[in-house]
Amino acid sequence: MSDTNPDDPCSGKLSALFTRVAKHVFGFFLMVVLCNVTHYLLRPFSQPRITSDTFVGLLIGNLRIVHGFFDISAAQTLRFIIDFGMICYMFVLGIEMDPYVLFKLPTKDAIVAYAGMLSTFILAGAITPFLNYTQEFKMNFTLTLSTALSSTASPVLTRLITSHKIGKSDIGQLVIAAGMHSDFISTLLISIGYIAYPIREKPSGKSRLQDSMEMTIALVIQTVIAAKVSPIIMNWVNNENPEGKPMKGSHLVLAVAFMALVCSCSTVYGFSPILSAFMAGIFLPSEGRVSKWVISKINYLLSTIFYPIFFLWMGFEADFREFEPGQMGTWARLFLLFLIATVGKVAGTVLSGVLLGFRWPESFALGLLLSTKGHFQIYLAIAAKTAGTISTSTSTVMVIAIFFTVVHAPSVVAYIIKRARKRAPTHRIALQSLDPSKEVRILLGVHGPQDAPTAINFTEISRGTADPGIAIYLTDMIELTDNIAATLVRGDEEDTVTVTDQSVTEMREQVTAAAQAYIDQNSDGVKLRRLLALSPFSGMSQDICILAEDLMTALIILPFHKRQRADGTLDAGHPGFRYVNRKVLRNAPCSVGILVDRGLGLVEKISRSYTSLNVAVIFISGKDDREALAYAGRVACHPGVKLTVIRFLVENSSENASRRAGNHRVNVAEQEEEMKLDDECFAEFYERHVAGGQVAYMEKHLANSAETYSTLRSLEGQYALIIVGRGGRVNSVLTVGMNDWQQCPELGPIGDVLSGSDFSVKTSVLIIQTNNVRGELDGLDDDFSIM
Repeated sequence: MSDTNPDDPCSGKLSALFTRVAKHVFGFFLMVVLCNVTHYLLRPFSQPRITSDTFVGLLIGNLRIVHGFFDISAAQTLRFIIDFGMICYMFVLGIEMDPYVLFKLPTKDAIVAYAGMLSTFILAGAITPFLNYTQEFKMNFTLTLSTALSSTASPVLTRLITSHKIGKSDIGQLVIAAGMHSDFISTLLISIGYIAYPIREKPSGKSRLQDSMEMTIALVIQTVIAAKVSPIIMNWVNNENPEGKPMKGSHLVLAVAFMALVCSCSTVYGFSPILSAFMAGIFLPSEGRVSKWVISKINYLLSTIFYPIFFLWMGFEADFREFEPGQMGTWARLFLLFLIATVGKVAGTVLSGVLLGFRWPESFALGLLLSTKGHFQIYLAIAAKTAGTISTSTSTVMVIAIFFTVVHAPSVVAYIIKRARKRAPTHRIALQSLDPSKEVRILLGVHGPQDAPTAINFTEISRGTADPGIAIYLTDMIELTDNIAATLVRGDEEDTVTVTDQSVTEMREQVTAAAQAYIDQNSDGVKLRRLLALSPFSGMSQDICILAEDLMTALIILPFHKRQRADGTLDAGHPGFRYVNRKVLRNAPCSVGILVDRGLGLVEKISRSYTSLNVAVIFISGKDDREALAYAGRVACHPGVKLTVIRFLVENSSENASRRAGNHRVNVAEQEEEMKLDDECFAEFYERHVAGGQVAYMEKHLANSAETYSTLRSLEGQYALIIVGRGGRVNSVLTVGMNDWQQCPELGPIGDVLSGSDFSVKTSVLIIQTNNVRGELDGLDDDFSIM
């Protein structure tokens, strides 16, 4: 066997081919690594992915060695890859759009989007012709540029809003919806405009009118097929491949082939393949297993493979060597392009905000966010250069301007969060931190006259000493139905209405009469005020929280959504009131108590001369238990109440287990800090109430949650009321695992056991949660409202 001839031309070509492929593959992976590293470095500044990708693309694409890699054939191949990737990108973008919004009355988000687009389009159309973006005035370029500047990159904006965790807020939802509207309308206008002003590499030999007619007919046929035929095929494939079963390969191939066929209909007559994919996508079904599969696979392909190549191509085409930084016109075009995109949007959103009643800072922020541009706008900037419409310098200016429209967006989101925090409840009152010289204010909710006796007895045991006393805001919680809304009479003052519904007025009069009778006999140290929370269940929690904040209450007491039947068991409960309770627990500016009434209201009168009510408070650990203990301190002041404090302690042999309870990770420092606070709180309570014999004390040494459960069961029937904390414990071994089988998580593990159907029918339970700073935004709920 002879050795391979080194002079063999086939061997040389193969070696050169492998070398070129290796260089390109290495360049791809280098681009991926650099994009990820840069994104990691920019993460503290909350910059979106496109920022780091654009920066790396401009940097790497302008290296001399990179320009040496790409000869004419390689650059052409790269352009083919980019075009295919953009077809996929625009197809997915189209699927996620709803074309039928054009036939609906404009909503708030649509009005904001249209106003921003219109103002930007007018501003761009009036200014850009004088900035010499092209050597001579071209109507098609001016219209396309104005439309692109008035657009919004909805995928970039949506990802930015959701990554900053404000997507559930009212302004977040408005921004996302307005961005979708703006992106849809602008891309639709560009697609329609392409029919009148097509871009062709080679002349077709036909008149412009004939070209436009052919593309219009082809696009109409494509739209009809996508809107009418595709649902039939897609629904058939979805029905043949239900969720949970592997999708048949033949059906998948059929569906994908049909989508490709639809996308290519109008391209036969010269319509842009990229815009054709978008037009086909907007009329294809967005729901169903096939559509979701296509969207997920294409998005994965784009994020892992296409985007690094896309931004490398962008940097390669935006050649800094032809940027012409020495000319003032270059900088004027750059800054004015950015100003048009931002000022135009801001002007439109501020004007629409005036019509819709938005505050101007929020309207201003809306405009800045809606000026965000993205991948499609970058592609248009480069495509205009490759088509010979604009110079490389102008194309680079456009790319840099697009980059700056994204950079400022995280700062705008941070500003929105900052303003929302300022408008969030500023006082977080807890009974533990309350000044002893000030009266305690409690918002006490009732569902109807049946809750009045319980509310009165609760007020009696909570009154404490006559000085400083207690203020009770007895609040009727009534659902606003259509029938009640029809009877409302608006008052002379703004935001005041009078309820004339007979059932509501009679119910309120009964509650007021019972409460007033109690006050007439027990006025010493007790102030009573009647309030009304009249709203749908969806907004009742917000009304209660606003009342609590305005009144600076320390505690909100809400009735449990389940009621006791005649046989002593609890019914299934009212889902509306359960929703309200959960939302108040989440958003309240003060402590919240859920009162499970099982006979507390049946006590005719709690005497102040002899013991008539046995009450217990269970103390394990955590902030909620400390708050429950603080409330129990007020109950201990009542001479007719015999209070027993029961402390659950972990056996010494279980201390180590408590630190590795279950599979939970335990922060030892946090646990030790909580234990220190528990000991300090309990020592103060013990010295003030237990040491003098006013309150009975009992200890239970337990090893695990099973012993906790059995101990709770042993308390059955011994007390008329048991006060417990909802949670807030740092992985206590005494409650680990109890959350797994809770029927009502809003009551916490201990409260859920005590209020269970198999527990005593004569023991009421008060579950207390201290003010809770929750959500994903460090003290601000992720569904905050600011508009």
